[in-house]
Amino acid sequence: MQDRPRGGLTALCIAQTTSWGLLYYSLPVAVPPIADDTGWSHTAITAALTFGLIVSAIAGLRVGKLLNVSGPRRLMTVGSLIGVVALLMVAWSPNLVWFYIAWLIAGLAQSAVLYPPAFAVITRWYGPQRIRPLTTLTLVAGFASTIFAPIVAYLIDQFGWRVSYAIMAVMLGVVTVPLHIFFLNGRWTDSVTSSTSASQVGNKHAVRAVTRSPRFVVLAVVMAVAAFALFAVTINIVPLLLERGLPYSTAAVALGLVGAGQVIGRLGYAPLSRKTSPSQRMMLIYGVGAISLVAVAVVPEPAWLLISLAVLAGAARGCHTLLQATAAADRWGTTNFAQINATLSAPMTALGALAPVSGPALATVFGSYTAMALLMAGLLAVAALAASRT
Repeated sequence: MQDRPRGGLTALCIAQTTSWGLLYYSLPVAVPPIADDTGWSHTAITAALTFGLIVSAIAGLRVGKLLNVSGPRRLMTVGSLIGVVALLMVAWSPNLVWFYIAWLIAGLAQSAVLYPPAFAVITRWYGPQRIRPLTTLTLVAGFASTIFAPIVAYLIDQFGWRVSYAIMAVMLGVVTVPLHIFFLNGRWTDSVTSSTSASQVGNKHAVRAVTRSPRFVVLAVVMAVAAFALFAVTINIVPLLLERGLPYSTAAVALGLVGAGQVIGRLGYAPLSRKTSPSQRMMLIYGVGAISLVAVAVVPEPAWLLISLAVLAGAARGCHTLLQATAAADRWGTTNFAQINATLSAPMTALGALAPVSGPALATVFGSYTAMALLMAGLLAVAALAASRT
């Protein structure tokens, strides 16, 4: 367990909330005005974020290696600066090609400043006591959309989307760069140094022994499938509930309450972790998630019951965030955690990026959002059964 800079957790919470708000949630808010100004389709604009997240998943593998060896200060500071450049490029982009390039660069920044590296830092700081600070981090950062969506909307309404993204670039730099510089470790005191080549080789072999083991492969596949299934349904809960007969305003409320469900799930994760083994709580969370998805798809009105079931699905998704933060350390300890967790997170990030657009696509293929939700419930049930092998 590393020495923790005073105020480190608070700094990480602020930096994570800001980074999520500007490098992730800003685009969904900005899609309509960007489309109105440029004539680009909503799908084309949204896909830029998807491709950026795929880049983030791939780059995250290298980020995990660097973080494991050199510590977080330089890496996450550079990540913030890349994010500033990316947002400035978004503001400048004269056509859709450059807009995509900007978000691909934003994906590089995301890999260095969003949850996976922050989870690694907290795991190194707190060791066996990591659950509470991880919960705190995800609870605070969970309000990123609540805080920044209205800020982004206000900026765009006042200045237009291009000037607003330039302002957001300044905001990201002013807030996150100092926090990363002054509140993160320059190097890990017990990390492998570049001068110890033999130790580096041993470290590399130890990581490979874990990440190529059958148990790790099963865990990575199970968690990626579960993340995809939960996200595909919860992010598309509005059209699903419209099919179930709810009015638009009520379905929109349900979407907001799914976010509240995620907070509830994260609050309940700590007591659950004390009473269950890693595989038991994974099976329980995925099992509850599968049941909630089936119920949302087949249980008839009243509206309050459907909304309650959607909140339950949100709680399962909230718990999954903390599963992502703890699954590797629970099974293989905290040695080499950053690199192992980056490898574990990569497929989750990639499939999670595809989930928002896959939901409507699958609904089209299978004839309805209800059928899509039942399919996702089936995938989640399989993941719950497979969790016993992790």
